[in-house]
Amino acid sequence: MVQEYVSPVRVHKYSFEMVMAAYEMRFPSCPQIPVVIECVITEDSWSADDSQRHTTRRCQLNVDAPYLLKKMIGVDYVYFIQKNHLDLKNRVLEIEATNETFASRVSVIEKCKYYVHPENPDWTCFEQSALLDVKNFFGLENTVEKIAMKQYAANIAKGKELIEVFMKEVYETGVKELRPWNALEPGKNRELRRVVSRGTEPLSPPPVAETKKLSIPDQYTLDSEYIKRYLGELTPMQESRLLQLRKWIADLQKGKFKNQMPSDTTLLRFLRARDFSVEKAREMLSQSLLWRKKHQVDRILSEYETPEVVKQYFPGGWHHHDKDGRPLYILRLGQMDVKGLLKSIGEDGLLKLTLHVCEEGLKLLEEATRSSEHAIQSWCLLVDLDGLNMRHLWRPGVRALLRIIQIVEANYPETMGRVLIVRAPRVFPILWTIVSTFIDENTRSKFLFYGGKDYLQSGGLLDYIPKDLIPDFLGGPCKSFVHEGGLVPKSLYVSGAFTERDGDPLSEDSIYRSVSLGKGQVHEVIVQNRDPQSVLTWDFDVLSHDISFAVYRSEQELDRPDQAAAAAGEERRSVLEGAACARVEAPRVCHDGESIQGSHVMADAGLYVLQWRCEAADAQLMYFHETLASHHYRGSMSSLQSATSGFSCLSGKSAISSCPSR
Repeated sequence: MVQEYVSPVRVHKYSFEMVMAAYEMRFPSCPQIPVVIECVITEDSWSADDSQRHTTRRCQLNVDAPYLLKKMIGVDYVYFIQKNHLDLKNRVLEIEATNETFASRVSVIEKCKYYVHPENPDWTCFEQSALLDVKNFFGLENTVEKIAMKQYAANIAKGKELIEVFMKEVYETGVKELRPWNALEPGKNRELRRVVSRGTEPLSPPPVAETKKLSIPDQYTLDSEYIKRYLGELTPMQESRLLQLRKWIADLQKGKFKNQMPSDTTLLRFLRARDFSVEKAREMLSQSLLWRKKHQVDRILSEYETPEVVKQYFPGGWHHHDKDGRPLYILRLGQMDVKGLLKSIGEDGLLKLTLHVCEEGLKLLEEATRSSEHAIQSWCLLVDLDGLNMRHLWRPGVRALLRIIQIVEANYPETMGRVLIVRAPRVFPILWTIVSTFIDENTRSKFLFYGGKDYLQSGGLLDYIPKDLIPDFLGGPCKSFVHEGGLVPKSLYVSGAFTERDGDPLSEDSIYRSVSLGKGQVHEVIVQNRDPQSVLTWDFDVLSHDISFAVYRSEQELDRPDQAAAAAGEERRSVLEGAACARVEAPRVCHDGESIQGSHVMADAGLYVLQWRCEAADAQLMYFHETLASHHYRGSMSSLQSATSGFSCLSGKSAISSCPSR
């Protein structure tokens, strides 16, 4: 497999001629690069006008490889052929190095280029690339590839440092300045030739040299200082991958992605999301660019108009920055009425709001990077769960949020630097169990949970947010302008704003069940639990009249409820009548139009019964229930790191008794 490596452009703040004099100082041997034993000139020629030089060297290298590997392949050294073309007239040096040793098994082609900076004629640019093709190497192909990558990375790291070292040596020889080649000054050209070749005389008659035009650096190049300042510290391999992806996207600008050149920080985020695999990052980025074009995401910041219901009831907003300089976004999720917002602005409206926040975040990252001394590539999210309860587990709402999370994960990767979750209540583990599986593993690792009131203690928010920026609703001194949220009035609901999709409550294959009950009738669902400490959850809507709801546990076998009789409107007795059972969740009357969510830790094995009883004629409900495995429950709870987090459980206090029919 052919591997390609590309380094960013290095800038030397010296003239091209001075850099050439320093470059020549590294031969025939270079103590700063101990891997190079010696470079011997085998061919060297100058043109008659002293503007062109062609040089061939045979370089002996002591490869940094394990001793046993060297013995296995029978070599102590490897040899490379380096061919240089120095064009003083156009101020360009082109270098190509290929391996002589094992050339039939491994192909290494390294190309380097020095040229005048396009915006400053007194500076010199350097770029470097390499191709590696390990065809067949005694079954050690992967090992050879790793050694080559390591050697290439080391050479890149040394490159700029070497010019500085040898420039001092040039100064020590008394050379402080070299004027560019000039056809009208042959005498000075001869002196320039002497300095840049260190007195070497031609070994063969000068060939008729063909003058090459200067290649101006294009959009495929990046300056190393720019990378360090605006993109952060990258390894040589990461820089190479970034340049490869940049070149690919630039090539597509003329096609379907015209005028959609992503920023370098965007390219870097997609590479990080795919572990710097150019192929995978390219596929992910391609899909994202098509999505942005289709939905005109680039116009959101200028065209989005915040709905009035969002202004009044959405509890989220930007709030200064964290200790690392990241923009800080606050979401008071516990005060967020997901159902109300969805029924007011719909899922598309909530998605547009989310995308607007993300686009704002990208702009804030650019501003933070410009105003700081280092790259800021991600934001911090502070989530306050105070007020979170089972109404937040309204399944259609959860599914809508999950779809939005998937869209954000696919199109804004690696933007979340840290997530601080405070005041996590007892219902949070259920929500986390559902949601966490849809969040990228790398993103999940950035979550920090605080379940009690210790978030202002050592190890809490003060470790991540400046003390004077802790928001007032969390006990800090900083005034927060994030709205408190609250229930959206039904008067603001818009008919048809939120339509259930396939697999949701209103579709034919819905996981929800619809039930009609006459006065005095009951509807019961038996859940067999063989996994102690698992969690039984329920979610139901009362569509008409009032219904009483309770949960029971029985240690004996129960007859399955006659659903056919209930559907036919016939009265029937409860499966609990005369059975030894315990009521583990007290009855509550649920009124017309209410959505009820709840949970119960099934501490013991046995049969659990969800019971709905009609208190009036022609009551209707739509319900769903699910059991969360105990290992998910425990994992979620332990992640909260809070002894106070836990589900209330009445079964430990309930005595087994006879449950009469009501």
